[in-house]
Amino acid sequence: MFCIFIFGYFSRCKKQDKNIALKTKVIKFDKDTIPNYPKYLNKNYVLGKFNYTIRDDFVIVPKYLSNKKIYVRKEVLDAFIKMEAKARKENVLLKIISGTRNFNHQKRIWNYKWNEKYKNLTPLKRAEKILEFSAMPSTSRHHWGTDIDLNSLSNTYFSFRKGKKEYNWLIKNASKFGFYQPYTSKKNGRTGYNEEKWHWSYAPLSTLYLDYYNKNISINDIDNFDGFELASDLNIISDFVNGVNPELLK
Repeated sequence: MFCIFIFGYFSRCKKQDKNIALKTKVIKFDKDTIPNYPKYLNKNYVLGKFNYTIRDDFVIVPKYLSNKKIYVRKEVLDAFIKMEAKARKENVLLKIISGTRNFNHQKRIWNYKWNEKYKNLTPLKRAEKILEFSAMPSTSRHHWGTDIDLNSLSNTYFSFRKGKKEYNWLIKNASKFGFYQPYTSKKNGRTGYNEEKWHWSYAPLSTLYLDYYNKNISINDIDNFDGFELASDLNIISDFVNGVNPELLK
């Protein structure tokens, strides 16, 4: 707890200056005040265990802005539409190629890589390989409807010509619309997933969801998929869920 003291001094002067009264008002506030979480936010939400396709607060991205049927939160789409319009005026085209994925969707991705793509690796090496670019179910930011992938799932694409122009525009302008790149370069010591130049997060909501996640989710909530028992050994919450751009930890 902290206290702010506001002093009022009252003096009356006759022949000599004298302090006759001192009034003190104490204002108290708690530095650990709980954020004003929205009513819909709960453990199942941040773990991706819900059906976003039947919720009123999720919408389908218009076809002219996507390459398939993609859902995101309404607030995210509204912000993206404004950003895309600004980018288009500057001859930069942005399309959403991936949006919300719930627990079951992420589980299919994870289990395929576990049982097929990297099946010849030992369990720990297998998990580490998958975690270069794919999240364990219940730990993905894509569960929340706040995170989107844009234009290409290739860092190389964003390093040359048209892709480089798009990325440079996003770096300069995306934050003006609330979007930040979660998985930036790891040269500054960031832990977790490799850099993803295509992945952008709507910070006004995702920072709130991450705060809720850290206060309510434990390693025991991460289960029901192949290899889940390695989550603790891999420090999945501290190194991966929280291994993001510092702007998204505020």
